[in-house]
Amino acid sequence: MTASVFDHPFLSGLLGDEEIGAQFSAAAELSAMLRFEVALAEAEAAEGVIPVEAAGAIAALPEAFFADLDALKQAIGRDGVVIPDLVRQWRAMLAEQGKHLHFGATSQDAIDTGLMLRLGAVLSILDERLTSIISSLEGLEQRFGTRSLMGRTRMQAAIQITVSDRLSSWKGPIVAHQAALQGMLKAGLPLQFGGAAGTLDKLGGKAQFVRARLSDLLQLSDRPQWHSQRAIITEIGGLFSQVTGVLGKIGQDLALMADNGTALIGGGGASSAMPHKRNPVKAEVLVTLARFNAVQISGLHQSLVHEQERSGAAWTLEWMILPQMAIATGAATRLGTEILQSIEQLGTR
Repeated sequence: MTASVFDHPFLSGLLGDEEIGAQFSAAAELSAMLRFEVALAEAEAAEGVIPVEAAGAIAALPEAFFADLDALKQAIGRDGVVIPDLVRQWRAMLAEQGKHLHFGATSQDAIDTGLMLRLGAVLSILDERLTSIISSLEGLEQRFGTRSLMGRTRMQAAIQITVSDRLSSWKGPIVAHQAALQGMLKAGLPLQFGGAAGTLDKLGGKAQFVRARLSDLLQLSDRPQWHSQRAIITEIGGLFSQVTGVLGKIGQDLALMADNGTALIGGGGASSAMPHKRNPVKAEVLVTLARFNAVQISGLHQSLVHEQERSGAAWTLEWMILPQMAIATGAATRLGTEILQSIEQLGTR
């Protein structure tokens, strides 16, 4: 039994998403943070900050390192972040060269950059799924677009429209959100690299050159550190909420259309008490996921309030909210694709 529906033993079959969820596993997080450290060492060696031999030893860590998760669990309860004990474990493997690992960086640099690397993968997955959803909507347009529907405003019959009219209201926002997502990927998610207090003081005059190399190695955008300026987090969370919101609108419409007989949806929805029923389960869950993400947005905006150069409280709040929003968005895009592909009828002849 888990406290989250997203990785629950059976509820995750409805509300979870294994592909997106994998980006928030311990293994994925540890791998992304170590990728930051390897790239940092390479960038610093190229600029003469640390010896080339040290960068070579650090580059070999991913193949040989296995984290002591029990030690990390104990340490984070003391330190509030995982990096201090991870650095200790990494340095223990590197022996003398370990003193060059994590040079000039701080915990937040490794954790935030690791998050951006994983969110890049999440956004790419969502981009592919939105393409599939758009394709499914276009297929429905070809099959049923000319059929009639009663347009409804404020839940009351209004005037006759076509299925195409309603499909257009579904498709337009999805196209716009995909364009925003693709723009975010094209611009590049931001590297986080600021050192102890955002000034990269240990790197002196080489700071900007190391950061430029580091961003290039990780294929992230070279932007000033954002330790206490968290707009990128709310921007990504907002995109998640907008995607689930438009899919929730589709789900709500389909549930109502199934009720009035203008949509026939295949793919399950059995009732234990009424075998004749075909409940619009996936449509309903799209509504649920939209409402879930809408609620989380307020929490992300609370996490914008970082005191001074870094906040432990606000930062920790992000860890609690953003991964669940990402998985909810994954589940919505998965279910959205499935339900659109299972539609057997829309409108009336």
